[in-house]
Amino acid sequence: MRDIAVVLVAAGSGTRLGFNTPKAFVNLAGLRLLEHALTHTLSVQGLRQVVVVAPQSHLADARAIAAANLNSGITIDVVEGSTETRQGSIANGLKVLLKDINLVLVHDAARSLTPAVVFERVATAVRESGSGVVPVLAVADTIKRASAEIILETVDRDHLRIAQTPQGFPREALVAAYESANADHTDDAALFQAAGGAVISVVGHSNSFKITTAADFAAAERVLAAEQRTGIGTDVHRFAADGRKPLILAGIEWPNEVALEGHSDGDAVAHAVVDALLAAAGLGDIGGNFGVDRPEYAGASGEVFIKGTLELLAQHGWRVQNVSVQLIGNRPKVSPMREAAEARMTELVGAPVTLGATTTDGLGFLGNSEGVAAVATALIVGTPKVG
Repeated sequence: MRDIAVVLVAAGSGTRLGFNTPKAFVNLAGLRLLEHALTHTLSVQGLRQVVVVAPQSHLADARAIAAANLNSGITIDVVEGSTETRQGSIANGLKVLLKDINLVLVHDAARSLTPAVVFERVATAVRESGSGVVPVLAVADTIKRASAEIILETVDRDHLRIAQTPQGFPREALVAAYESANADHTDDAALFQAAGGAVISVVGHSNSFKITTAADFAAAERVLAAEQRTGIGTDVHRFAADGRKPLILAGIEWPNEVALEGHSDGDAVAHAVVDALLAAAGLGDIGGNFGVDRPEYAGASGEVFIKGTLELLAQHGWRVQNVSVQLIGNRPKVSPMREAAEARMTELVGAPVTLGATTTDGLGFLGNSEGVAAVATALIVGTPKVG
């Protein structure tokens, strides 16, 4: 049953982060924080609605991001946040909840790396308990209570917890608590308790830290960079009988060389790169995504396939770190064109691409100069869209 709504708060200014833009719209590893947060949110089981609460200055940006992340069966609404308090922003978000919503999770876009499993853990606990639920982590550091520079005492950390989001609540109880609120609270659990609601905790996640300062931003970059995958792609094409066609390899024309046959442009280098990127991301292969059964790709350039592949990777939370390609065959000679080929492929892929070459010492169809083969290896990094 789809009856969960997530109110995604993205209205903060982000002054302490050091960027001249609201925090949720700062670019982190190729995606804005709001996009990272939506990546995880939209994979939550039972999700029916997402309400993005954005600053007035970035409502259009938020709507564009929402439109790019539309998901079957899930409604994404964008509302304007309060200029004064986070509590006011959430109140605005609660006003547009759909009638069939029974459970509300309130989440900060600044905690954009929170995995979907935490959302589902919170939602399950709300259903089972009927209470408010907060994901928490134990406190590892020794905590001191102080007055100015004077240390008053050491606090027993066994009774302390670090609160995170999403915080979950039964819909009717949360709306009633907001309607009766007469003071500003630090989080939704405190507001819910002030209205008489019970709150319990579940285990949070180390990736749910709030990105508030430059140090937090750097930590988030390290988390994303830690997720790396490699892929291998190969492609083989025979030389064409038509000597009038130009040879296209690595996205450029090679003068005075025989063309390669193929359903598209026969660019073995570009095709091998596409297969390597798709393999790294677990998204199939070039045939499955751009195959010969797709007439719109007849005669298409390698650039078309690379662009389509990069769009697929971005949709699944990946970006390219680098690619290496080796061309196998007696001809064409790579060294005179290497610099131009690498520059063009780097431009198309948006990451460093290197090109090498070798022969087969006269063995096989490659050694007989019947065609060429290309082998590519790719490294991608990012945060895949999984729960």
